[in-house]
Amino acid sequence: MPKETSLKIATWNVNSIRTRQQLVREWLVTNQIEILCLQETKVVDGNFPRADFEELGYQVYVYGQKAYNGVAIFSKIPLKDVSVGFSPILGSTRVGDWDEQKRLITGVVNNTRIVNVYVPNGAGLNDSKYEYKLKWLGLLREYLQTLVKESSLDICICGDFNIAPEDKDIYNSEGKENHIMFSPPERQALQYVLDIGFQDALRKFNPNSGVFTWWDYRANGFSRNRGWRIDHHYLSPNLYEKAESCWVDLEPRKQVKPSDHTPVIVSLEF
Repeated sequence: MPKETSLKIATWNVNSIRTRQQLVREWLVTNQIEILCLQETKVVDGNFPRADFEELGYQVYVYGQKAYNGVAIFSKIPLKDVSVGFSPILGSTRVGDWDEQKRLITGVVNNTRIVNVYVPNGAGLNDSKYEYKLKWLGLLREYLQTLVKESSLDICICGDFNIAPEDKDIYNSEGKENHIMFSPPERQALQYVLDIGFQDALRKFNPNSGVFTWWDYRANGFSRNRGWRIDHHYLSPNLYEKAESCWVDLEPRKQVKPSDHTPVIVSLEF
């Protein structure tokens, strides 16, 4: 069980939990993480490998689909008020078919609501998936705004946002204005979400460039450190003050058959 005064929350796009099952298990054994938020699990709920992680003392909460998307939360402390998708907060009439893609799961621990998201990639600026991404971010803003208005809970929103917020979040930002994950409309849409009152946990402790969370499998992206920072923890004001550290763990990306992402961990003091 975690210390009464600290809570470590990790976010990690595993790019298929069944492919990365042993890697994730070994990482959890090595690291004292109370809560792990996963994205791109790529498996329906009934086939999720729960037992492997329940054996380690985690409660496992999942929201998945076959071969694509999917999010999950592992927690050493049972979560309260767990819900999936936008509909429980915004209503099915407002949400319509936006929950067909399994991209959001949330639960409460220590008076903190954790919102784990897998933001759409967008494919390309002239692709219909790009417009889908921008609209999805608009719905996320509405969702978070409703949470803020209806509850006094602190909020940690984390996950794979598929957006590098600043020039220093890419190994080389030159000429990337029309590149997916970096275009002005995407960055503005993310900032619009953050303007509700969320701050970047990693940047509280590390303002420098060269900190990345994703490297393309192609062209030896990792060995050449041609990375992007697209996985984030964003904290509401009170929680931001409680953050005592935030860091990127490069070790899982060095392993055999890794995900193209690596974990980002925030430590909160209560």
